[in-house]
Amino acid sequence: MTTVEGSEPQFLSFMLGQDMFAIGILAVREILEYAGVTPVPQMPACISGVINLRGTAVPVLDLACRLEREPVPVSKRTCIIVVEVDGEHGAFVIGILVDAVNAVLDIPSSEVEPAPSLGAQVRAEMLQGIGKVNGRFVLLLDVRQVASVGDLAAIAPAALEHV
Repeated sequence: MTTVEGSEPQFLSFMLGQDMFAIGILAVREILEYAGVTPVPQMPACISGVINLRGTAVPVLDLACRLEREPVPVSKRTCIIVVEVDGEHGAFVIGILVDAVNAVLDIPSSEVEPAPSLGAQVRAEMLQGIGKVNGRFVLLLDVRQVASVGDLAAIAPAALEHV
């Protein structure tokens, strides 16, 4: 779980379609308003392109595509959550395209259930668990599993070469 000593784990919640998801707040570097991406040839289908983040090309993962969901048209609430992920080849930065960012949630460990192995809307290995907040389920994504499309650690340097 993502936690600071002496406090409850915190998660950044966001929407994908009608479902609420969250990722550990410690992985989040920043949240950007969606202003489009630059497509890069020969990227995996769920990488929509790259963005220029203060002079650095950052790949953008389309989370709806990654989770095999129907895409929702871009709206004024569409955001890119920039996260830092520990990969096999060291830490790398990637943007995650979501429909809308909600809020930072404190979810006590007592309110988190293990990911179910069957019947979940998301493959169990991508889930850290399922949190309960105000009577609603929040799917807690394991950002390392979500970002491991093939080997995203190798994609980030490849994206730089093509920009």
